Amino acid sequence: MTTNKNFRFDLFESSIAVVLHDCSYINLPFELSGINKDVNELLTSCGNIFFQENISKTDLLQCITHSKIVLDITWEKMNTGHWKDVDADWRYVYTLASLFKVLCLLAVKESNKIDIIKACDMGLLMGAPLMKNILSKIASKISLMLVNEKSQDVVSKAKKVKVSSVSEGLLLKYEVKEEKNLSQEEFLENYLRKSCPVILNDSIKNWPAFSSRPWSVDYVLEKARYRTVPIEIGSKYTDDNWTQKLMTVEEFVEKYIKHKSQQKEIGYLAQHSLFDQIPELFEDIELPFYITNKNDVDISVYFGPGGTISPLHFDPKFNLLAQVIGEKYIRLYSEDQTKYLYPRHNTWLSNTSQVDLDNPDLDSFPLFSQATYQECVLKPGQLLYIPPKCWHYVRSLSNSLSISFWW
Repeated sequence: MTTNKNFRFDLFESSIAVVLHDCSYINLPFELSGINKDVNELLTSCGNIFFQENISKTDLLQCITHSKIVLDITWEKMNTGHWKDVDADWRYVYTLASLFKVLCLLAVKESNKIDIIKACDMGLLMGAPLMKNILSKIASKISLMLVNEKSQDVVSKAKKVKVSSVSEGLLLKYEVKEEKNLSQEEFLENYLRKSCPVILNDSIKNWPAFSSRPWSVDYVLEKARYRTVPIEIGSKYTDDNWTQKLMTVEEFVEKYIKHKSQQKEIGYLAQHSLFDQIPELFEDIELPFYITNKNDVDISVYFGPGGTISPLHFDPKFNLLAQVIGEKYIRLYSEDQTKYLYPRHNTWLSNTSQVDLDNPDLDSFPLFSQATYQECVLKPGQLLYIPPKCWHYVRSLSNSLSISFWW
């Protein structure tokens, strides 16, 4: 059955109502397969609220309660067993419940905007895409409202600051080759098809992130201050005490970047699809023209203080790593060096070496001393091509933001 009533756009401020267009296509009642009857009924009761002619504050508060019940049930379902085994229908339920919670908070005019943004982000992080990424649109709109409400002494203006290289004096033995003004055909013929790493200069320096809207820690903070993101806690993901926490970008920057010296552990926003969550940030960058299949690109952001480490590992796809803020030291071993690198036996870490490059144990891993490598310091405005199955170790030398483009 499809509801034949109109969605109540009048419940919301006009600036919010314009991003809720796709809510008018909600079909009721919900009869999601694989989802128990009680959950479908609770979702339907939430959805019906926004198609009723008469809605009271009590109705909205009851809707918030019902949506929270569904979120609690779904959270338990999604956190039982392995994440990869979670039924996509439950992720869809989580997004729907998050949407209804957000809509109620928006309709209750005195609701805290930060609570609304957090509810959107939880739906984006834990759920599945819904209604043309409507939660992202709502979160972006509310975040912009908050930024505009803050005075200029609170929201810092991004400035392009000349910073001296932190890598000066760092001696490299076997440097990765650098190229300027390389055509796509030259890249394909000389590097991609031969599985050879290369640093590509001058190919992304026209991004707004380097020109009209120069990125810095403060610029990212200004754009994403109130957004909730997953932060890795620990020096590297192979450590026994490594864990993850959800926090706002503001909390992360203040604690782990601006006051890093006061923390015992390192915090890192690593391999996160930030542009899916905050699409407006993507307006400051572009897909590198060297990418051969622009219809199937996975983009991840790495943002954190100096000292973050990605242990020696490989990825199955072509990768262009763009350095936007700060510098990173990177060491690369070609696929034919695998026999010296001792891949882990653990299935989900089989692409990661047992060797700690910062303190290699040659008694346990004697063949490692025979491995040959290339190395570089990746600087702002540079792209590093990393071939599939090319082992690489990455260490931030300063506050850093990098973007990986996998295809």
